[in-house]
Parts: sequence; structure tokens; C-alpha cells
Amino acid sequence: MSNAQDPREPQNPQGSRNAQSSQNPVVPPSAAVTGEAGSLTTQAVVEGQTAGPRPRRGRPGSIRAMLRSPLAWVTGIVVVWFAAAFLVLPNAALLGVTFFPDGQFSIRAVEKLFGSERALKTLGNSFLLAITLSVTVNVVGVFIVLVTKYFQVRGARVLWLGYATTLIYGGIVLAAGYNFIYGRFGFFTNMMVNWWPDMDRDWFSGYFAVVFVMTFATTTNHMLFLSSSLGKVDYASIEAAKLMGASTWTILRRIVLPVMKPMLFAVTVLTFLIGLGALTAPLVLGGPDFQTVAPLIIDLSRSPITRDIAALLAIVLGIATIILLAIMNRFEKSGVYFSVAKVATPIQKQRIRNPFANIAVHVVAYLLWVIYLIPVVLIVIFSFVDARSILAGSITLDSFTLDNYITVFSSASAIRPFIVSVVYSALASLIVVGGLLFVARMLQKHRNLLTTAIEYVLHIPWILPIVLIALALVTAFDKPLPIVGGFVLTGTPILLLIAYISVKIPFTLRLLKAGFASVPDSLEDASRILGAKSLTTFRRVLIPLVLPTAAAITALNFNSLLDDYDAAIFLYHPLYKPLGVAIQESTRGENNLDAMPITFVYTVLLMIIMGVTMYLVYGRGSRAGAPRKARKARA
Repeated sequence: MSNAQDPREPQNPQGSRNAQSSQNPVVPPSAAVTGEAGSLTTQAVVEGQTAGPRPRRGRPGSIRAMLRSPLAWVTGIVVVWFAAAFLVLPNAALLGVTFFPDGQFSIRAVEKLFGSERALKTLGNSFLLAITLSVTVNVVGVFIVLVTKYFQVRGARVLWLGYATTLIYGGIVLAAGYNFIYGRFGFFTNMMVNWWPDMDRDWFSGYFAVVFVMTFATTTNHMLFLSSSLGKVDYASIEAAKLMGASTWTILRRIVLPVMKPMLFAVTVLTFLIGLGALTAPLVLGGPDFQTVAPLIIDLSRSPITRDIAALLAIVLGIATIILLAIMNRFEKSGVYFSVAKVATPIQKQRIRNPFANIAVHVVAYLLWVIYLIPVVLIVIFSFVDARSILAGSITLDSFTLDNYITVFSSASAIRPFIVSVVYSALASLIVVGGLLFVARMLQKHRNLLTTAIEYVLHIPWILPIVLIALALVTAFDKPLPIVGGFVLTGTPILLLIAYISVKIPFTLRLLKAGFASVPDSLEDASRILGAKSLTTFRRVLIPLVLPTAAAITALNFNSLLDDYDAAIFLYHPLYKPLGVAIQESTRGENNLDAMPITFVYTVLLMIIMGVTMYLVYGRGSRAGAPRKARKARA
């Protein structure tokens, strides 16, 4: 049996040939494997010859291997140029203007900042707002997540729809909406003045108004992220706690909230950063008594004398942002968070046993629902009402008209800001996703020191406030620079597009990398074995697989840029005024309130576009997947 010939060996009737084979045995297939398992060399081992030294080709993912790809060369050159020109250089120029105004180091800007009572007050107001929102937004956000996802509350789906209205409008649109309803010349204020003529028209302004609006406007992160974190709670542990006699409050405090702790900490940091860099709500509703840093930066940047103070304030915001993000990463790495089961039982909604607590939860839940829903309902109604009725605080059947919509769609001056914002948002969304498809693939495939450095640089817009980025672009490109062909970009329409592309790079890059990581490597290997070039493989194999993710990212980017104000106020061209700036201008004083109904029409159009986008990105996929899951469960 031991002398039997293996049937897999080739038959050779020639004796001399067999003798030669015994002296020079056939090289097994494993001899062609070098480095990592599965990566074959292209050097053939000729039978009867000794394999010579093989040329070093570099490990997969190494810089040497990456530089062999022409596609990686082109992608790397473009991304390094863009990062150097629009991410590194502007911020370096801003630091130079602030601390090296005459080519020598100077702390004159710091002295001017500490000598300005107004600047110090606004800085303190920003931190006060950030701390306040960290408390109020968490209280409201955690409550609405619990009443819609954890507790058995009647009408939970209806409540969720009301709470989710902040997903379809926000920023300057939301602040302007509250101002037109509760502000100095808002409908509710005008109606109350008709009853009480001595009423203070500025009752809804200052610290209270800003905190109120931003509390209910920034629970979006809780709705999206904290809800998914709640789904990770193991229901078996809740049942075990019930059997041991634990109360509803004890289970919530000892089991549910600890599992949500990492996400809760993350959204708290994000909320603090939102409050620290708040611009639209303090600008529209803060009044003279409560102004924050971001609106002050806009005012100071308009004058060359005070521009260094504006730059220093923007740098302070940037440093605070970096410190907070570093603290968040440190806590995430050092914290010990664990799940009680590897395969958790899906959570089921809990009944509130105490009847008084059950009634109180229902009352508060529906009260918050009314607060969330009133602005949306009134904005839709006011878009069909003439300006005189809104200013008079009295609406009758004769007040309703379609003239507002006719004006928007028939007047070139009225529809122009909307078209400008749509064009800017569409171009920025398509460019950033189309360009980062190549970059994300390069970073995901080639992991080395060079790609790591590029990835860190591309995340600069994520750690800096938009105000700082916009001011840095204005400062850097107000003179010809060789890196951009000697053109002066400040004051041109292209600079706002560059800012939009820059601020969306981190978000887009992270999601596209995740999309490419989910693609099996075997598909690319099979394409390469069949003789396809790298560009062909990328275009015919990889792109179709990540296209749904890319389309969803494009839609989300388009949504978020439509009503942008933070970057637009610094960078917009007077002939191409975007929608955010037009809406903000309509809130300035009583003389501009004739444009109020037009602003309501803009808001309704934005809500429709954003609502459709959110449905296509989130709702459509979940609805499509539900029947398949149901069929699998029945099977």
C-alpha cells in the first residue's frame, strides 16, 4: 500500500524521466506562496531548476505596493493637492494673520481680546449655552427616545413623527420659523398684543429663547443614534431583573442606561460643540442681551481692524473643539462597556406599572409633541396666508391665498436664492462623493503611514468649527497664490463651493470607507485573475456594490447644505445669494417682514425635499427589508 502510486501524480513511462524526477521533485503549490497566505508570486518555478532570488515587490498595502498602481498615483496627487491647498494652507494662514501680523510673532490679538468686554462676554455666553444644552437636550432627548422605543405609550408612532420633524428642517429655517411665530413681530406676539397692548414684544428673545429653540432643535442625534443604542439592550437581563423584584426605575437606571452610556456620552459632546459654535439661533433670537461668539466673529471679520480678534475667537472655538473630541476619544478607549449577552434577545416595550407615573409620562410626552409640531403646522398654514394677516395677528378665511407660491415660482428674484442653493448643494454633494470614492478605496486598500497621514488631514474639517474654516478660506485666498494657479478666490462664487466640499469630506469619507470594507476581497481578486485592470475592476465591480451607500450619502449631504448659513454668510457672492442668507435677511426688523410669506414658502419646499430624501434613505430601505425579514421568520 505504501508503494502505490498517487493517482494525482502524472504518469511518466520513461525511466530516465522518473529518475530525474526523483532527484528534482516537483515543487508543491505551497512553494509559490510568499508573504501573506493566498498572495501568489508571478515568478514561475521551472521544473528541474532552482528558484532564484525573487525581486521584492512590497507587502500588500505597503507604500511600495500602492505606488505601483497608476490609479493610486493620480488619486494621491489630487487629494494631497486639495488637502494642502484648502485644508492645511488656510488654517496656517489664519494662524499667521493672528500671531504674525507683520512677519514677527505678536500677541496683540490676545491683548485686544482680553481688553474687549464684549468679546469676553460673548465667549462666556457660548460656554454657558453649551453647558445648558448639554443638560436640557439630554433630558428631552432621552425622554423622547424612552417614550417612543422603551415604554408602552399610546400613540407612540404618532409621537415619533412629531419628534422627528427636526429631521426635515433646522438651522436658519427653524430659527426664522420660531422668530416669525413668537418673535417681536411674530404672529403669536401680534395676536397677544391685540389683547394686551402693554405686553413686551421682546418676550421671546435672549437666553431663554435661544435655549428653548436649540433644546428642541438638536434632539436629532438622540432620535437617530440613541434609539439604535437602545436596541442593543438584552431583554433577557430585563426579565431576570423583574424576577428578582427590581422596579421599573431600577431596571432603567441599572441595566438600560449603562448600555446606552457610550452613545449618550458621544451625543453629549456633540451637543456641547453645537452649543459652543451656535450661530443662527443666537443671531436671530438672541437679541442685544445674549450674543455668542459665532455672530460676533461675523461682525468683527467685516473690518480689517478687528479681523485679528475674529480670527483669534475662531481659533479658540477650534481649540475647544479639539480638546473635547480628544477627551471623548480618551473616555471611549478607557471606558469598559460590555453587553450582557453575545446574542441579545430583542427588547420589548415595558409597561409603566405606577398609574400616576403612567399618566404623567403620557401628559409630558404629548405636551412635547405639541411643542415640536406647532412650528411645522403654522409654517405650512402661513405659507398660504398674506403678510398683512400675519402682521395683524388675525387670520380669516379671506386671508388664505396662493399668491405666495405664485410669486416664488413666477418671480425670478424670488426663486433665485432657492435655485442657487440647490445648485451649490447638488454640485458639492456630487463632487465630494465622486472624488472620495477613489480616495476611500485607496485608504481602505492601502493601509500605511502615508495613507494614515492623508486620512488624518482629511478629517480637519470635522474637528474645526465651520466659522473657523470659512474665515480661514477668506483670509488665505484674498491674494494670488501659486497653489491655486495664482487666482484670487476670495469674493468669487467658487470659494463657497470649496467650503461646502471641505466640510462634507469627513462624514462622506467615513461612510464610504465602511461601504468598501463590506465588499469581499475575493470579488476584486477574481476580477484581477480574469485580466481586468485596476480601473476596470473599480468601475465594473466595486462601484456598483457601494453605489447605494454613495447615493444615500449624496442625498444626506444635499439635505444638510440646502439651508446652510454658517459658511454662506462669510463666502457667498452678492450676485449668487443662497437661501440661508435670504431667509436670515427676512428676519431683520419690521421693514423686511413683507418677505415673511415667501420665507414660509421656502421652508415648506425645503421640508418637502428633506422629507422625501429622508424617506428614500431610511424609510424606503426599512420598509423594503421588513417583508423579507417577515418571510424568513415564518420560514
